[in-house]
Amino acid sequence: MKSGFRVYDSDTHINPAAEILDKYVDPEFRPRLAELVPFRIRVGQAVDGPSEMHNYRAGMKFYRRILGEAAPRENFSGRDSKWMGSRRPRPGIQDDQARNRVLDMDDEGTDAHFLIPTSWLSLCGLDDASIEVAMTRAYHRHMADFCGQFPGRLTGPIVASCRQPAEAVREIREWGKAKWAVAVMPLLPEGLPVDHPSLDPIWAEAQEFDLPIANHSFTWTPPYYPGYRDLWDNIFIGRLAAHPWGAMRFVAGFIGAGLYDRYPRLRMGVLECGFGWLPFWAKRMDEQAEYVGGIPSLKMHPSDYMKSGRFFCSIEHHEGEDMFADVTRFLGEDVLMYASDYPHSECQFPDSVSNILEWSAMGEGRMRKLLAGNAERFFRQG
Repeated sequence: MKSGFRVYDSDTHINPAAEILDKYVDPEFRPRLAELVPFRIRVGQAVDGPSEMHNYRAGMKFYRRILGEAAPRENFSGRDSKWMGSRRPRPGIQDDQARNRVLDMDDEGTDAHFLIPTSWLSLCGLDDASIEVAMTRAYHRHMADFCGQFPGRLTGPIVASCRQPAEAVREIREWGKAKWAVAVMPLLPEGLPVDHPSLDPIWAEAQEFDLPIANHSFTWTPPYYPGYRDLWDNIFIGRLAAHPWGAMRFVAGFIGAGLYDRYPRLRMGVLECGFGWLPFWAKRMDEQAEYVGGIPSLKMHPSDYMKSGRFFCSIEHHEGEDMFADVTRFLGEDVLMYASDYPHSECQFPDSVSNILEWSAMGEGRMRKLLAGNAERFFRQG
């Protein structure tokens, strides 16, 4: 609690080291861990400091050109970012130190975290989908142990391997009633659209377990956001485009394909993508649905699905209270969810919640919905 408000952070991250994930793999997969050695990158995360641990990363993308310069700089990676908080999180909070994470949450006044996996997801860029499936299974076991230490406070998604829908369904059935599992996160490989019929079993199973669909794009590793090859090799443009465009495409494909109509109890939300674009995209989808078509007959206008109580989006603090007011005026008060991006450098730890509470003109009712109420309607409640 913070100043009498319950707080559910809808966008935080966890990135267990390879040495930790390896402990959780199926026994029959253990001999194959040697195949992943080329993708073990030494951890140098700002949140934890130098480490002898490693993360799994495949297909890492660098953006080496600075705007206005003719050629890329070999010594510029495009991966450095400014730490925006006033203090670093405690050690091990992305690996196996759940207590340290909860202590950070207590410092910030946060009641619950939704934990999104990061770099190991890049294994979906490898040709062999069985590797992705095996590490997904290991990750779910790790999450059960990590989150199980603080039930209700630490939650996360079931990762659904879209290259292997049957395996995704198996994982949803195995973990769909676990207290930590409050959403399904589709892992879409490059070239596979969200509306592809092969993914219907995933949506059906998510609906069966009352698990919403949570989308999150990535900048530097697979699953890449759309257009990542066409950014003039520049991280400023890349980071501007990454999450918003990934979310825009996902929302258009999901709504335009009629998935809300075919799965009437299914909720969907997009995370870490900003929110000021929502009214523009809603209106533009309405116009293009009529103008060019290319979609099945829908029961409502695309914008109506975004106002229906089944669509959600996390906020980013920098867009501010004025933008929040504009979006809620158009879409209503039941869409936007508080998010900090902890422990990534964009978060403002340990002041993320306090900074939102400074949005004093929005009123207590809206603040309660933003800080926890909407997230609690979006995520499955244990």
